[in-house]
Amino acid sequence: MNDNLSIGNEMQQFDRKNRAFYDQLSDEERKKFSPFLMIRWGSAVEGSRELQEFYVIATNERLNKHFFNISTTKHKKLQWLLATTVSPGLGAQRHNWIAPKKKDATLTGKRKQLAEIYPHLKDDEISVLAGITSQKEINEYLKKFGEGS
Repeated sequence: MNDNLSIGNEMQQFDRKNRAFYDQLSDEERKKFSPFLMIRWGSAVEGSRELQEFYVIATNERLNKHFFNISTTKHKKLQWLLATTVSPGLGAQRHNWIAPKKKDATLTGKRKQLAEIYPHLKDDEISVLAGITSQKEINEYLKKFGEGS
């Protein structure tokens, strides 16, 4: 892999606010450039709590919000330029990968049942309810209201 697209180099350019970085990539590198991975890496840094909070909040406000409204195939340069606004200008930071949270397979069935019982609840509310409700309680509810076996 070319050094331009190594995550270490990308994050240095990210922190240095190098607005010319994307233009310096070859056509092949531009095709391989992943704004999504840049955001995942760019949002997490080592350092003081304040610095970590700053990166997360700035990334959420400037990149995550409406990110996918900007076409990731047609506007990668714009996404890069937005990313260069995140760094507070304190030099290169050590960025960490935060893996996406894995779905808990044991709650999938519960979530589905709870969503059917409470169709007015949002997905995050269903997730909270699934975390505090046992399968036995759900079965008792369904049996009580004639929906279970």
